[in-house]
Amino acid sequence: MSKKPLKDVQAGPDSRKVAIDKVGVKDIRYPIVVLDRKNKFQHTVASVNMYVDLPHHFKGTHMSRFIEILNEHRGEITVKNFPLILKKMKKRFGAGKAHLEVEFPYFMEKPAPVSGSKGLMEYVCRFSGALGERMDFMLEVRVPVLTLCPCSKEISRRGAHNQRGMVSVALRFKGFVWIEDIIGAVESSASSPVYSILKRTDEKYVTESAYDNPMFVEDVVRDVALNLGKLKGITWARIEAENMESIHNHSAYAYVERDYR
Repeated sequence: MSKKPLKDVQAGPDSRKVAIDKVGVKDIRYPIVVLDRKNKFQHTVASVNMYVDLPHHFKGTHMSRFIEILNEHRGEITVKNFPLILKKMKKRFGAGKAHLEVEFPYFMEKPAPVSGSKGLMEYVCRFSGALGERMDFMLEVRVPVLTLCPCSKEISRRGAHNQRGMVSVALRFKGFVWIEDIIGAVESSASSPVYSILKRTDEKYVTESAYDNPMFVEDVVRDVALNLGKLKGITWARIEAENMESIHNHSAYAYVERDYR
């Protein structure tokens, strides 16, 4: 009994003459390995998006091929082999441009400032790359921080309001940059870092340190821009800071984009 080949509907023609910029798969949960300065490697779970462009004359794309390419690089999705994966996507799909986005939690062991009690801090990181005629790669890191309001400190007879904030940094760079160095550049630009474990002595230290180092959201993005400029290899940065205000019904926000070349 002969088997009749199944019809390839996706490869069929389309008469609407509308090219698609991105088509692919989103939110694939996948185990990956990332470089860790202290432990060499860290196993984590990423959310992966994979896209290619689609010429106007094709009806669809073959979604299973994305998963096949991902499986070929099981446990090997790193900054170093990102270009290789994108090249495979372009070749396998015959595409003009390929996109790959990998978002994952990154954990660092962080001792409390006085007691030394150790806890794990989570930082959300993202690799995003696009390959057309040229390669474009960005590393993004989100870092929680503590800020204390300079105005509140100046006008209040007792205390000053503070809040937890989030600093988001996106970088282009040459060579290699450690995630830990980016986190350090951000945390040193706030009133205080955020910790996962604080004993009473640590809480006293953090509260008083923040009081002695008040920062507007504008101060944070400016200092982050300067501190990132001290890291080797960084060519461009986008810095966003948002303070979830403790006494206002809004967040404070500042944005800086900087070219270091």
